[in-house]
Amino acid sequence: MAAGGLFSTLLGVRSEQRGLPTVVSSIISASYYVGFLVGSVLTLKALGRVGHIRVYTALASLLSACIVAVGITNDPTAWVLLRLITGLCFAGLYVVAESWLNDLADNDNRGRLLAIYGGLCVAFFGVGQVMVSGFNPIAVTGFGVAAIVTSLAVAPVALSEAAVAPSVDSFAQISLRELAKSVPTGVYSCFLVGIAHGALAGMSAVYATRVGLSPGLVGLFVALPSIGGVVLQWPISAASDDIDRRAVGVVAAAGAAGVSALLLLDAPTKPMAFVLITLLGGLSYPLYSLVSAYTNDWIAPEHLSAAASQIVKMYGLGAIAGPLLAGAAMGVIGPTGFYWALIVMHVFVAVFFSYRMVVWRAPLAKRPWKEVSLPARAFYVPATIVAIGRRRRRPRAT
Repeated sequence: MAAGGLFSTLLGVRSEQRGLPTVVSSIISASYYVGFLVGSVLTLKALGRVGHIRVYTALASLLSACIVAVGITNDPTAWVLLRLITGLCFAGLYVVAESWLNDLADNDNRGRLLAIYGGLCVAFFGVGQVMVSGFNPIAVTGFGVAAIVTSLAVAPVALSEAAVAPSVDSFAQISLRELAKSVPTGVYSCFLVGIAHGALAGMSAVYATRVGLSPGLVGLFVALPSIGGVVLQWPISAASDDIDRRAVGVVAAAGAAGVSALLLLDAPTKPMAFVLITLLGGLSYPLYSLVSAYTNDWIAPEHLSAAASQIVKMYGLGAIAGPLLAGAAMGVIGPTGFYWALIVMHVFVAVFFSYRMVVWRAPLAKRPWKEVSLPARAFYVPATIVAIGRRRRRPRAT
């Protein structure tokens, strides 16, 4: 993840320093998520044939090579292709990790376990983004360092005696249509969250460069949402283990939309803007762990790996559109189109969660009040407000 943060930020800044049009920068960002989509499909097939550890090592090796290849080329067309391949690799690595973790989790601790995983991912992605201040985006050095870090990530998985992967014989396939029929809330909300995250992660470096921030401040600006995600990942995910995950999602997504609106009112170079972008990431990034946990709450254990692949696929589909939509808004409105796009995207997430709470009713609290965690109690009042007016329906789908 540290390598991914460094690599993506270096490429974003290099694209702006070369003066590429907004549409080209958007396509480069979106191509990553096209590869993300392809990787989510191919990885599941590979897992069934050779297992988690071999797939992980192969993808990390390919990722390392592509990072170096981007560093030694200056052709935007080549960047699009190589960015696509890096998306394929990252999607595969996510599928391996998440299917492995879900095999270890149950419904009582899944939110917290995925919070630790998500927090570590976001934290080290942010570390990589901050590292960009130490490198010249035009030079190949930063890309070489990212490739080295990627290669080092293989050693613990390949050599550890404790790395016991799930049995490939236990896999059972589940199609996207079947998963959407079983857990529509998880599948479609993951698509919407992917749109928002694709815009936030894919276009933040472009926005920061456009408003005149130095390369060092660009690295800080794009890293702060990750830092916010680390800080709030645990309380949001812990709350979702104790009360309806959909209600927590409404509160978090609505909060992210509100913070995006506040960012429109402040100059991008002021300290408060950096505080707000941190809070935006803190409210937005945990949404992926939340919808992933919700989906896995409702499926059989033998479908966990297949479901992880389908969730990554839906996230990737949404994330392809995110940079393109944000880039279009920036092209029409200017740099502030970045925030307008994030407002609309997070409002859609909040509205969809609210709609699903209306059409399928479930108890707001999952356990007695005395057993509810402190983070869940903090979310309980706004979640109760969200739940007011829900109609009772027979629980046919979630």
